[in-house]
Amino acid sequence: MHTNRLEAFSDGVIAILITIMVLEMKVPHGSDLSALLPLFPVFLSYVLSFIYVGIYWNNHHHMLHMCRRVTGGILWANLHLLFWLSLIPFATGWVGENHFTANPTALYGLVLLMSAIAYFILQHCIIASQGPDSILKKAVGSDLKGKISPVIYLTAIGVSYLQPCIAMGLYVAAAIMWLIPDRRIERALEE
Repeated sequence: MHTNRLEAFSDGVIAILITIMVLEMKVPHGSDLSALLPLFPVFLSYVLSFIYVGIYWNNHHHMLHMCRRVTGGILWANLHLLFWLSLIPFATGWVGENHFTANPTALYGLVLLMSAIAYFILQHCIIASQGPDSILKKAVGSDLKGKISPVIYLTAIGVSYLQPCIAMGLYVAAAIMWLIPDRRIERALEE
């Protein structure tokens, strides 16, 4: 199987996830700007989650361009990733509605951690399918960001029970790290 169907399906799921997240922001009763204030934490959690889903969509897109054929293992690994990404709207809503308290903030981090692990598994399945001369393996290299992210998420999950705002700051820091353009795969495709 070629990657087109896998990419189209994944794009559709990700588009739905973004739509679900925005629908979780309920329209306030009242026309004053002050009616928007209670929605501020929900909006902040939406923005962060939108960025995370965008990062996954972007990196997923680039990674699939390195993949020439899709195996059963890649299909299941991709579904595994989409499962964890599909929990982002729930975690986003819970953390926003509860103003970044401990348990919702920790769950948010758990969903981010599991999404990162699922992405790593998908990446590994693609590399394994390409054999010892894997183009993706060469492009990814030591994958420092991929190794640092789970450490940040684990740290933030623990910190959630002490200072949830610091944990959210760690989630923001990890997102910023991934927002910095990563040209490894683009360079490998050009070669």
